[in-house]
Amino acid sequence: MSVPLRVVVGISGGIAAYKAVGVAREFVLRGHDVHVVATEAALRFVGRPTLEAISRNPVETELFEGVAEVRHVALGQSADLVVVAPATANTIAKLAAGLSDDLLGTTILASTAPLVVAPAMHTEMWQNAATRDNIATLRRRGVHVVGPASGQLTGSDSGPGRMAEPVDIVEAALAALRPRDLVGRRVVVSAGGTREPLDPVRFLGNRSSGRQGVAIAEAARDRGAHVVLVAAHLEVPPPSGIDVRSVGTAEELRAAVLTAAEGADAVVMAAAVADYRPENVSDAKIKKEQQGDELALRLVRNPDILAELSSAPVDGRTVIGFAAETETDDEALLELGRAKIARKGCDYLVVNRVGWSEGFATEGNAVVIVSRGGDIVTRADGTKREVADAILDLLG
Repeated sequence: MSVPLRVVVGISGGIAAYKAVGVAREFVLRGHDVHVVATEAALRFVGRPTLEAISRNPVETELFEGVAEVRHVALGQSADLVVVAPATANTIAKLAAGLSDDLLGTTILASTAPLVVAPAMHTEMWQNAATRDNIATLRRRGVHVVGPASGQLTGSDSGPGRMAEPVDIVEAALAALRPRDLVGRRVVVSAGGTREPLDPVRFLGNRSSGRQGVAIAEAARDRGAHVVLVAAHLEVPPPSGIDVRSVGTAEELRAAVLTAAEGADAVVMAAAVADYRPENVSDAKIKKEQQGDELALRLVRNPDILAELSSAPVDGRTVIGFAAETETDDEALLELGRAKIARKGCDYLVVNRVGWSEGFATEGNAVVIVSRGGDIVTRADGTKREVADAILDLLG
């Protein structure tokens, strides 16, 4: 879990205000202290009791309440992060003009914290020249704009202007707080799971979705790195702003990683790479009628990419491996990790437990990171993005 933040969630008056409940809830679930500042119009769309129940704090709305405590500036002064979701065309215009005729406006002007806005409005309003100019003004001032997405709007309308999803807003907001400590550095990340073909329709594979590797690539990008993502059958969309190189088998992944690693400052091997592949691949579909009740497969070992990278160290390049184990005992799991890093020779090894219901295709992860000598460097437990940042902290 990351250090708890004091987050102000500003809600302006649009139909997407109901989704602001999800934004507040997501911050709370991640352990942050959430204070909702709602405009009068916003409370026409979502009720105060709901927002207070979700945020676990009173909802602030009135500019002239708490005058003795100077509340109209105190909220902004104490905030670590300010998020406005939804940000209507009217609110965006007021922000661009620096207006502060309500509590949300004064809170934002009084804050030095990163400001994140999630626009939500009809397509024509989003595409209006005034709105485009206002958004450009905010971006020029360093405001982070999330979305909008394209999709179903109110009524039968559809198009760009739909507010981004709460989890995407929260991730983008937290990314705004992260350091840009990897600017000018080249990071290679492998993600997903390789597939070794048996015939044109079947393969030997694994349950890796690629979520952790993609999270590492996104985190490295947000910290300023040039990122190459070697992707093997991802079950999540590849991130934008990243050089994605798609592969299928372990041998294809090896070739792509070794090529990308030339000149890299770091290589993070998060992909689940098959240890073995079929010795022979059938050119036609294998028929059970021809094989009978049993099918014997002869497997041969795949190249050990992590060991190959580590066996030829390059000055200034950090190699980080992964060890996914089913061991249930914590100490035994750690010993497996220590034995693996001793065999592989990489700089760090990220050890995590996997099983039928943990590790693979989940939103969270819990890892322990060991150094080449077997010492515990750090432990990380949280969302895969939080774990990703803990891993990248090793490159600092």
